Amino acid sequence: MNTSSDKSRLVALLFCIFLGGLGIHRFYVGKVGTGLVWLFTAGCCGVGSLIDLIMICCGSFTDSEGKALTDWHV
Repeated sequence: MNTSSDKSRLVALLFCIFLGGLGIHRFYVGKVGTGLVWLFTAGCCGVGSLIDLIMICCGSFTDSEGKALTDWHV
């Protein structure tokens, strides 16, 4: 069973850095519900986006299927 996501960790990281307040990185990995929350609350006032940024850098951020974003491929 593959526990690694097919989504790029680098793309998610760049989305989070530049568009984190809009939740684009969450839409990218398929987390539409929380993506909408991030969109309407400016990334939970920036705190949620910062936490996501740290999680992506550490490799513990997951996609909608619960698979970790581990690969830096584009």
